[in-house]
Amino acid sequence: MTLPLEGKAALITGGSRGIGRAIAERLAADGATVVVNYARNKESAQEVVSSIVAKGGKALAVQADVSNHAQIRRLFSDAEKAVGPLDIVVANAGVHIEKPLIENTEADYNYVFDINTKGVFFILQEAAGRVRPGGRIIVVSTGGTKMHFPKMSLYLGSKGAIEQFARSLAMELGPRNVTVNILSPGFTDTDMLPEQYRAYGASLSPFNRVGTPQEIADVSAFLGSDASRWITGENIQAGGGV
Repeated sequence: MTLPLEGKAALITGGSRGIGRAIAERLAADGATVVVNYARNKESAQEVVSSIVAKGGKALAVQADVSNHAQIRRLFSDAEKAVGPLDIVVANAGVHIEKPLIENTEADYNYVFDINTKGVFFILQEAAGRVRPGGRIIVVSTGGTKMHFPKMSLYLGSKGAIEQFARSLAMELGPRNVTVNILSPGFTDTDMLPEQYRAYGASLSPFNRVGTPQEIADVSAFLGSDASRWITGENIQAGGGV
């Protein structure tokens, strides 16, 4: 049986843990050759690669700090040298600070926006010029941009911006049949979900639980496949009905 992503090459930023790892493993299971980007934790990235290879998939790890424009360019060049032209790019890397707006420092602002916003902007810029016609670009945001939370101004603000980047880019890349969509996880069982929000998040879902990284990855597999070819510029909420 032919796998839906057989012969495709995918790059996932922040692919060494959490949702990024689950996406890398799922796309590889569907046949894609996966480039797992990481910033610092080489051991975790290699663990993801080993997990994929052990199951018969194809993957490699590439280090790059996505807050650095030059390293983003190098990441894409290294990925292309290793696996050829890219078909799928998932802009997933992100960080989180929970602090009242009045207490945030300039260093806090720079840390969150350099990775979550500037980083995604230049990842999209590189992807726009490199992804093959008919390719797929997925921006991982959060269902939190549709809600109201205290102490989340930096995180939600940084994510709100990238949703607008994706919508605009979708219009620009339509002539090349490249889709650009936003994937917004809800409350998901990763180390980025604050403990105090776990029970609360579960209570908001008709399923009375939080999601798993694998459930988010399943949605990414659809958005990365040919089955999603008629969907672009959309914000897909993967939050268990929250």
